Amino acid sequence: MARITPVHYKRLVKIFELKGFRLQRQKGDHLVYTKQGIPRPVLIPRYKEVPVFIIKNNLEVAKIDRKEYLKLLKNIH
Repeated sequence: MARITPVHYKRLVKIFELKGFRLQRQKGDHLVYTKQGIPRPVLIPRYKEVPVFIIKNNLEVAKIDRKEYLKLLKNIH
């Protein structure tokens, strides 16, 4: 299975928006996304390369598995 690698924050935002998350607010360099039915918000830092541990934590919060994430990432340009 392919590895999760750092990605630009804009690509990560597109993935969460495709999964139904909406921008709630922005606090400094962090974007806060929420979705009904998901108790915790997803925080996406506005980094050129979002570290893998942040991506994995956000996927866990959003209940998105690795396979689905990689599939969505492949389709986003």
